[in-house]
Amino acid sequence: MLRPAYPIRTARLLLRPFTRADVGDVWAYQRQPEVARYMSWEPRTLAQTEAAVAQMAREDRLAGEGDCLSLAVVRADDDRVVGQVELVWHSTTSRQGEVGYVFNPDHHGQGLATEAAREMLRLGFDGLGLHRIVGRCHAENGASARLLERLGMRREAHFVDNELVKGAWRSQFVYAVLAAEYRLRS
Repeated sequence: MLRPAYPIRTARLLLRPFTRADVGDVWAYQRQPEVARYMSWEPRTLAQTEAAVAQMAREDRLAGEGDCLSLAVVRADDDRVVGQVELVWHSTTSRQGEVGYVFNPDHHGQGLATEAAREMLRLGFDGLGLHRIVGRCHAENGASARLLERLGMRREAHFVDNELVKGAWRSQFVYAVLAAEYRLRS
């Protein structure tokens, strides 16, 4: 079981559970075609974002296999939600997890996603005792692939046309890092 003490502080960010008050900030990026392009969903309506935030607000701990920890990424200097990070607990027996993230394009290129995702790796390895964490991205999403590489993850797979998403075949990169590798870099 992992339920962090909130907020989690990094150099420039606060990571905390979502609240209803975050809907406006989240909708600011979930409604953008540029963001939805690499997601399984289309640009979201306000009502869809309200439902997504309500779901993410319940994802504040990892109690067992299959659980997802979804945290709002908040700039410490202005208290605005700039994105979200997730850690999914895939396997208790094999100690496997997955990291994910979505950020407002207005805040790209500042290292915020790397900073937040690095903290999720720390939670997975140090807080939950995972052995291996993966990260997946659309094969055409070069920015996401570079972020996973900055986290010290290696590309382990390139699945060609492995998913039918929004009526089109999508290829995917899979990256991973082991706890031992993570500790060597920390």
